[in-house]
Amino acid sequence: MDAKIKKKEIVKQLLNEDLKTDDENELIEMLIDEPLAIDIDKLEDEKSTFKDKLADKITAIAGSWTFIIIFVSFLIIWIILNKCLEDSIDPYPFILLNLLLSCIAALQAPIIMMSQNREAKKDSMRSKNDYRTDLKSELILEVLHDQMSEIAKNQRKILKILEDNGMIKSDK
Repeated sequence: MDAKIKKKEIVKQLLNEDLKTDDENELIEMLIDEPLAIDIDKLEDEKSTFKDKLADKITAIAGSWTFIIIFVSFLIIWIILNKCLEDSIDPYPFILLNLLLSCIAALQAPIIMMSQNREAKKDSMRSKNDYRTDLKSELILEVLHDQMSEIAKNQRKILKILEDNGMIKSDK
């Protein structure tokens, strides 16, 4: 009886709902019938706002080699143009360029952090989902193991009855 109560508590935790049944088989059937696996990416994409999608897109662009190459090219062109032209808008030591780079860094860092926080949240949800699925599998395997043990025990009883009635020969 203690094992039944323990399983029921585990199932309650697993499903995050109150169950009003004492029958272990009903609990297992509920576990088998109710899917626990969730597509976290799809769920998060449905809940994400325009701002979330924008942060993810900026992070994807800013973290690419294409962005790095284009940005380095922009810096080199900026320096060459402002060094070579007499009426340059940003003469050496390129104070305007420094201001521009500081502004970009000041905006880019929090946007990337927002995107990373969303990814961490998704990872946490995946982990919880994996745990629930593993727990469900463990409980079902335990029941299957108990059922197989019961089948083996019944087969031994049947063989004993058949041996006692002389219908089969004993291997002993």
